[in-house]
This record gives sequence, structure tokens and C-alpha cells, in this order.
Amino acid sequence: MSAEAADREAATSSRPCTPPQTSWFEFVLEEALLEQHLQKPSPDPPPVQLIVQFLEQASKPSVNEQNQVQPPPDNKRNRILKLLALKVAAHLKWDLDVLEKSLSVPVLNMLLNELLCISKVPPGTKHVDVDLSSLPPTTAMAILLYNRWAIRTIVQSSFPVKQVKPGPPQLNVMNQMQQEKELTENILKVLKEQAADSILVLEGALKLNKDLYVHTIRTLDLLAMEPGMVNGETESSTAGLKITAEEIQCQVCYDLGAIYFQQGSTNTTVHEKAKEKFFKTKELIAKNGSSSLHFTIDEERLAGYCQACEVLTSSCDDASQQATPYSKIHSCMKSGNYQDLVKIFLEDNLTLSLPEQFRQSVLRELFQKAQQGNDALDEVCLKICVCNTVCDVLQGRTIDIQFCQLFLKPSKEKIDFLLEVCSGSINLETASETLKRKMAAFLKNLCLSMEDLQFVFMISSHELFIKLLKDDERKLLIDQMRKRSPRINLCTKPVTSFYDIPASASVNIGQLEHQLILSVDPWRIRQILIELHGMTSERQFWTISNKWEVPNVYGNVILGIKDSLTRDLVYILMAKGLHCCAIKDFVHAKQLFAACLELVTEFSPKLRQVMLNEMLLLDIYTHEAGAGVSGERPPSDLISRVRGYLEMRVPDIPLRQVIAEECVAFLLNWCENEYLTMQVPLPLVQTNPYVKLGQLLAATCKELPGPKESRRTAKDLWEVVVQICSVSNQHKRGNDGRVSLIKHRESTLGIMYRYVFLKLFLKMVRIEPLVLTTILSLFVKLHNVREDIVNDIAAEHISIWPSSIPNLQSVDFEAVAITVKELVSYALTINANNHFWLIIQADIYFATNQYSAALHYYLQAGAVCSDFFNKMVPPDVYTDQVIKRMIKCCSLLNCHTQVAILCQFLREVDYKTAFKALQEQNSHDAMDSYYEYIWDVTILEYLTYLHHKRGETDKRQIAIKAIGQTELNASNPEEVLQLAAQRRKKKFLQAMAKLYF
Repeated sequence: MSAEAADREAATSSRPCTPPQTSWFEFVLEEALLEQHLQKPSPDPPPVQLIVQFLEQASKPSVNEQNQVQPPPDNKRNRILKLLALKVAAHLKWDLDVLEKSLSVPVLNMLLNELLCISKVPPGTKHVDVDLSSLPPTTAMAILLYNRWAIRTIVQSSFPVKQVKPGPPQLNVMNQMQQEKELTENILKVLKEQAADSILVLEGALKLNKDLYVHTIRTLDLLAMEPGMVNGETESSTAGLKITAEEIQCQVCYDLGAIYFQQGSTNTTVHEKAKEKFFKTKELIAKNGSSSLHFTIDEERLAGYCQACEVLTSSCDDASQQATPYSKIHSCMKSGNYQDLVKIFLEDNLTLSLPEQFRQSVLRELFQKAQQGNDALDEVCLKICVCNTVCDVLQGRTIDIQFCQLFLKPSKEKIDFLLEVCSGSINLETASETLKRKMAAFLKNLCLSMEDLQFVFMISSHELFIKLLKDDERKLLIDQMRKRSPRINLCTKPVTSFYDIPASASVNIGQLEHQLILSVDPWRIRQILIELHGMTSERQFWTISNKWEVPNVYGNVILGIKDSLTRDLVYILMAKGLHCCAIKDFVHAKQLFAACLELVTEFSPKLRQVMLNEMLLLDIYTHEAGAGVSGERPPSDLISRVRGYLEMRVPDIPLRQVIAEECVAFLLNWCENEYLTMQVPLPLVQTNPYVKLGQLLAATCKELPGPKESRRTAKDLWEVVVQICSVSNQHKRGNDGRVSLIKHRESTLGIMYRYVFLKLFLKMVRIEPLVLTTILSLFVKLHNVREDIVNDIAAEHISIWPSSIPNLQSVDFEAVAITVKELVSYALTINANNHFWLIIQADIYFATNQYSAALHYYLQAGAVCSDFFNKMVPPDVYTDQVIKRMIKCCSLLNCHTQVAILCQFLREVDYKTAFKALQEQNSHDAMDSYYEYIWDVTILEYLTYLHHKRGETDKRQIAIKAIGQTELNASNPEEVLQLAAQRRKKKFLQAMAKLYF
């Protein structure tokens, strides 16, 4: 006999043999039955409901001789009933997940209070005032259990609860439910008031670095048997069920994270605490394994919490993904990204989508923050105020007093920014005359309000001012300013002649530098530089703007020019041309490059070739942004120049990598496969990795109509891509000579790095999608080659690639998976109606257990190739594999009626799966309203039988009505039956599409 069994026998034998009452005898019998029940390996039914029975009997009020209701007496019977309830909970190892699912809040509150009582926690003592480290292990664990349950209950109460459909009204049942509801609300009120204390108790528990023990049946028996044993074995460090410190920390972190997340709805900063606790929980689970934890954690729910915390605490980098200006502004204000905030306001001056009140509210909030001591916001307030003022001017509103106050003391920086905002807020080519007059009046009044001639000249010589005001208006403005101050002597000539102004004190170097920065006219740039070099020969004017950037390969050659004026002019012309090219201002870029080419031709053949290369790249960009968008082929001259660049062998010419990339992409985009496969020189293929990759792709695409013939070229391309996606292991040894670290780096054996390879392909698919289709199928095949892959991804032309890799360990499959996702996402931005790409996207979501999103893309793929299901979906789109995956998605989403209907879509109807799905009563779809989409008579007959068996008369009638339609009669011709099936398929898929789109 075991020690536990002996203790139980001794405890039982010490009770009186003759019970004083019948109820006492029943109670002793219940205890004996309970002990037999708990000794079973897996008691069935579960013993949780016994807790309810014991506590209900122990809490029954008594009636005295005067028929007055009294509280439950504290007698031996009730104490042992409570002890029995504690034993059941101990048998369940005090698993709160199990107890919370089966017990109501009042019952569990009573049970845990009894645990506190039997664990010698003094009643009325605040748990937050107790030092857990000084308590016996079982007592400390009892306090932890209670406070964990408290915050878990608070969190659970915040979730919406689905109302149970009431049955026939019964007065006694309704009264009992109302009493339990009121009691639950009272307990929740107390728990919420004590929530802060419970959180402090659990935070203190995280600092405990020792194992604790929870009561078992044996320790509870010892407590009941001998009161003197309370200070003996039952409070020692070895009594009870051992809970390790790491298990305690894991569960406490999870519960704290949940309460912090719930509190974050009113205090967003608390989300950071929740994130910290949840990620700590993940670390502990990863370290110890979820199976070793005494208290299990729902890892899917934990992953959801972690993902939500990452979104709620995300940085301003995510702000660019927001859809509306309001969300972008909120994100910028929250993260302190004021540079992007100013940019949003400046862009809105063109669209005028933000209301005036919203603009002013943002400015008021910024002023309040600045007044609280944040001096860095002064400049931001100025910029937002300027944007708002220009917006007011364009909409005919009065200028705000704040603008006038900020410009009481103007500065060069303020005027520069004001002119930048004015220029960016009006498009002179499309703006109405009314808008132009409003802007001109504002600039004219601004000049009249200025006293410093330097600022007046900055405004009056600005390009926008010259274009908005006519000559006679400028003369009138000058006359007005002369009357105000006889010392003012302004030039009235237009900006094209301002170089005629002699270099006097009224025109200083700073003003000319400002003009140099703003100008994109090569002639004006040259004239300004001549005047600047005439005023001073000590400065390098190519350095005055940090926005002027020239690639290092060019910069070294340009800065080697000895003449300072020529050096500045070449550098600035090229920098401005590259900038215009980057912002797609191809007209000005061509002017700047042509002027630079004309200049360098006189003295430098090397720079001449550089400019010819840049002008080639510019012409490629110009065609693809213009005529190429409509599918018009490029002129033969441009194709010849591209080929000539790739074949060029002039020594010592600095080359930019991007030009080679764009040239290869250009040839692939316009299907110059014949040149790439047959005419490109062999040395060029061997020395230029972009050309080699382009040749392999062109050869593969060229042979795609015949898969068998394309296998040789496809194999060569496959081997190149596998090398690009391979990794090499780098071993790092410590001082003791042992390997201490292994790092995985991209292999240097590939012809280029993976990120360069991916960037190149995103350029290639701008015009010709066949290239993307080819490389996408390659990466999908490479993804499917993995040994541990469960769900393959389907793709077009996937059969042409090899089916195995000699060294699987060398391939970075994580990078392959990321590449597939990036390529598919980009492909769908090019053509969102390509059903093969949509199926790939759906397969990716299916493989990552995102079943609702997977269904969305499976349905979208069918919709785009069938005119929203008005035509039959091609069988190569909705293959049996796709239908089976749709079935699994619906099954895991608990849409069981949809599962049964989809089973009909298979070439051979899957009756087993359909019948099993229809047996499920907890379905989240429309159930019987879908019966009209079923055309298989066998399934309808089964439905009729099933509803008859369950006594569901109404649903049975719906099934009988569906089966009784004449077009489903088995005697009909095959064409009629197929037409009936096709009509139901169409209606069902359209209903599904409306549900998931």
C-alpha cells in the first residue's frame, strides 16, 4: 500500500462509524466515491463538476427553530465538504484553464478563498503587503493562484460574450440565473478595484527566484488529519507539487501581458509593458519547451498578442503604409517624425484635402508642446504655420495672426522655406488665373511688409515671383517701395537679365548661391558661376548644397579637373541632371546632360563617354515612362545603343552598375531574346553577370512553349539561381580553440548577391510579365524542393525545373520563401488579374495557416478568369488540389456546409468528407440557406435523413424542397444535369466571393 493510500485510510478510519444524520452518511459515502474516482488513470466524466456539488452543499444556508435563514454553519461536515472540493482541484493540479472553463466566477472565487484559508493566509490581509519570499511555498503559491485568477477574470470579462439562445421561460431557472449574474458582477467589481494590487503582487512574484509548491491531495489530507502538522511537513520546501521558478515566471508574464494589453485601450503606453511580458513568455517557452510547462499556454493566442503589440508599438517607419493623410499625420505626431509631417502638409497644399480646422488643431498641438519646453518644435511650428498660411491664401481666407508674429523678424531660412512652399503649392501650368492672382498678391504684400532689402530681393528675384507678376506690376511695386524709403533702388529687369546687375554690395554671394541652388537652366547656372568666381576665387561652389550628389566613380574624375570654374560647372550640371532624372523630370535632365556633354567634349574623352552612358540611361527611362507604358516598342536606334553599351570595351571608363542592370532589363522587357541568346559576344557573357543572367532567362523564356526542349537552358538557369541562394558557413573559434559561433553568410560563389538579383527582376517585369512568370515558377519550385515542406505551392511552367538539389543544406530556404513572397506581391501590383499569380498568393497564405486570406485569393483567381463566375472556371485553375485546399480552409474556419458543397466540385465527389462536415452542428456559415446550391442528390438525401434523425423539421423541409426540383431528377439528360450543376456552382461561388472579398 502506498503512503498516499495509507494516509487516506487513516483519515477515513478516524471518522466516527455511526453518522449522527442521514446527510452525514451520504457525505461520507460521497467522499469514498470521490477517492475511488480520483484514483482512476483518466476519470470519466471529469471531476470538475464535483467541486460545484461539494461547495453548493457546504454553502447551503441553515434554518433555525424560528424558521430564520442563517449563514452556513462552520461544522465538521461543511469543512470536509470544502476539503473535498479542494482535493478535486488538487487532482486537476490547480490548472486555471480547466477550472475557468468549467466553473462559474462565484464558484471559483469560493474555491480559491478556501485555498487561501487552508494555506493560512490571514483573512483581511492585503496580498500586496505580504512578502512572498518570507512565506511558506504553498502559502505563496496560493496567493499567486488567487491573484492570477483575479486578473485573468478581469481580462476575460472584457471580451464580448455570445448570448445563449434562451429556452422556454422557467421562473425558478431565471431567478437563479439572475442571482448568479448579480453575484458575478459584484465579484468583478471587487476584483477590478483590487486589480492594481494584484498586478503588484504578480510583478513581485517575477522577482522570486525559487521554486514553489502547490497543495496535493496528500498535503490536504495531512492538514485535515493533524492540526499540529500545519507547521510541519505541509509547510516545508518539499511538500506538495513542485512548480519551478521558470514555470511560474512564464505563466505570470503571460497573465500580466494580458492585463496590460487590456488596459492599453485607455493608456497606449501600457502596450509597451504588454509587449515586454509577452516576448519574455515566448523566450521562456522557447527555452524550456511548451510541453514542460505545468501550466499550459495557448501559443497561437500568444502569437496573436505579440503581433498586435508589434503593430500598436510600431515605429514611425510604418506610417508610410497608412492609407489616409489623417492616419499618416497621427503616426508622425505620435512618433515625433516632424519632417514627414511637414512633407504631408506641403503635399496637401496641392490637393487641399485636409480641412482648415484639422490643420489648425495640429498647429495648436505643436505650439502647446513647444510652450512646454520643447525648443526643437519651434522650427516645426514655423513650417506648419507657413503651409497653413499659403493654403489660406490659395483658398481666399484671411492670413492668421500667428504667421504675422512669426515673420516680425524674418530670416533667410524663413524666406527660403516660404518661397519653397509657395512654389510647391501651385502648378503654374494648370492653375487658374484666380489662384495665380491670389499668390501674386500675397508675394507682393509680403515684399511691401519687408524692411530689409536682402529679403525683398530674395522674393522679387525668385522664379515664381517673376512668372506671376507682369512687368508693369513689378514697376508699380518698386515705385511704391521708393515712396516709402528713398534709399531703395531695385532692379526692374526680369530674371533672365539679372546677370547684368553689377557685382555691388546689394547683390552678395549668398543671394547668387541661392539662385544657383534653385536653377535648372544650364545657361543661368553657367552665368551665376562666372559671376561668383569673379567675386571670389577661394570657394568651391559645388559644395554649397548637400543635395548635389554624384556617384563616386564619376566624382573622382570630375574633381580632378584643374580649372575651378569648369570643375564646379561639370559637377553641378551632372548632379542636377541626376536629380531631375530621379524625380522623373526628364526634360530638364536632358537639357542639363546635353550641356554637360557639350562642355566635356572639348577636353575629356573619358567624361564624354560617361555623359553618353548617362544619356542612354535617361533615354531608357524616358521611353519606359512614356511610349513604353502603352506597349509601343522603342526605336531601333535606342536598341542599338543599348547593345553598343553592353559590348563597349573602352578602357578606364568609369561605369555605373545600374546602367548595365537597366540595359539587360530593357532587352528582356522588349523580348530581344534572339540577341541575348545568339548574338551577344561570348566574352561579354563571361565577364558581365547581368548579361549572363539575361542570356539564361532569354533562352528559357524563348523555349517555354515547348517544356521538353527548354529543360537544358532551364537547368542552367536553375543552377545559377541555386548558387545565388546558397549560404556558406563561417566558423569562429575562441581562445581555447573550440568553435564558439557559426555564422551563415551569402555564398560568394554566385554571380551576384540575392538582393541585387531580386532588384534586377523587379526592373525586368515593368513591361514583359513572362520574365517574372519564369523566375517566379523557378523560386516556387526551389521552395517546394525542401524535405520538410508540407504544402506545395503551384505555379505555371513549374515542370521545366529540376526536381532535386544535391546539397539541400547549402540553400537558404528562408531567403527563398521571402523572395517568393516579394515577387508575388510585386507581380500582383503589375497585373492583379493574373489567375496563376493569384493561386500562388493563395497557396502561400494556405501554407502559413492564413485560411481566410487564402480563400480570398482562391476565389479571386476563379473570378478573374470566369467573368465573376458567369462563365465556367477553367479546370486548370480550379484543379482538385485547389478545391481540396478550399475545402480545408472552410473546414478550419468552421464553415462546414461550404465544405459539403465544395466536395461536389471534385472530379469524384468526396462523400465521406461531405457527410462528416454535415454532421457538425457548430457551423459558422449560413447552413440551411446554402442547401439551394447542392446538386448532388446523395448529399441532399443524407441531409434529409440527418435532420429527421435530429428532429429538425424546418431544415428537413428545406432539404426536401431542394431535392424535389425537377432539374435534379436523375432521369434527366446529362446536359440538363450539368446545366443545373453549373448554375448552382455559379451562384455558390458568387455568394462565397461576396463573403470573402
